[in-house]
Amino acid sequence: MPTLAKALVRRVAGTLQFPCRQCGSVLKYAPGTELLVCEHCGTENRIELRSGLIEEYDLKQALSQVVERRTKASTPSIHCNGCGAGFQFEAKNHAGECPFCGTPIVTGTDDIKPIQPKSLLPFQIDEATARQRFQRWINGLWFAPNAIKKYARSDSKLTGVYLPFWTFDSQTLSRYSGERGDVYYVQQEVQVMRNNRLVTETRQVPKIRWTPVNGQVSRFFDDVLVGASRSLPRTILDALQPWDLEALLPYDENYLSGFRSEYYQVELAEGFDLARQIMDNQIYRDICNDIGGDHQRIHQVNTHHSGSTFKHCLLPVWSAGFRYRDKSYRFVINGRTGKVQGERPYSFWKISFAVLATLLMIAAAYVYLDKSGALRNIQVQNFDIQPYHHQ
Repeated sequence: MPTLAKALVRRVAGTLQFPCRQCGSVLKYAPGTELLVCEHCGTENRIELRSGLIEEYDLKQALSQVVERRTKASTPSIHCNGCGAGFQFEAKNHAGECPFCGTPIVTGTDDIKPIQPKSLLPFQIDEATARQRFQRWINGLWFAPNAIKKYARSDSKLTGVYLPFWTFDSQTLSRYSGERGDVYYVQQEVQVMRNNRLVTETRQVPKIRWTPVNGQVSRFFDDVLVGASRSLPRTILDALQPWDLEALLPYDENYLSGFRSEYYQVELAEGFDLARQIMDNQIYRDICNDIGGDHQRIHQVNTHHSGSTFKHCLLPVWSAGFRYRDKSYRFVINGRTGKVQGERPYSFWKISFAVLATLLMIAAAYVYLDKSGALRNIQVQNFDIQPYHHQ
């Protein structure tokens, strides 16, 4: 049975280590549970759930109070209580394992970053499930080199990482000027072939009437998510959505034991700039709907943000990478849903064979239609309905 008391956390020189209450060995968080599990004796140590609401913080106040500091040139020195070794994490990480004995260690972020994570989503799927999702995804890639499929069948380890994210809330009011386009039809004479004769017909031709417009739209944006890591391309980070942010828990180092965790590398001000770009895309759609008509032109937009707030949270991913033809490719799996995103190479030969096969099919179809006489019938029909516009 799991130990009901909170798992013991040992604090050494500013770091957190997680020994088992039963034997003192290594504890690691078990995805999808509220347990830290001992790798040595199998004892389950229950994580005591922290109470409290997930707070939003005033953005304007934070930007005025926080002096954005550059990451220190040297990261804090870490002492492992398991083997006594001294070492340093990668500059971007604040949680991981001792490189000498594998003891999970979490460091504080206070001395490195002025804003601390206040919430997180724990891992929901374990490494075995993540690997199954990864293999299913990579085996379904079209035109992938055979080396990729071989990699999917290998036993290469996936790495569990908590990535930093910002979320932003903001009330917006946008005033705009533009034009509304309404379609109308006019009659126009055109010349066409009918029964091998050139005749004149009257047709309805669409035109657009543009009318100047001015107006305003408002929208409240809730939890606009922006990745604060530079370890992965933003397209991959964005494609991992959706995240069940309603399930965020108060920040607890116990969930980080056995996993890596990164500091934010995208500062708060830059994160809000990226969030505003996401908001602007939705505001543009709102303005088009407000203008109405069949077509819209937007000349100018002035958006005012008020009551803007933010959260800094950690979200879980399983990551993998490999090299192919001297280039690195990265894959990540959403640690909650199992959704896979990543970079992939293409096989030149597979694409070439596919193009060649398509061309051969088109050529075979052409020969068949030509011999059957169907091609001549199609050409005659197209000639009969081909319009000639009056100059």
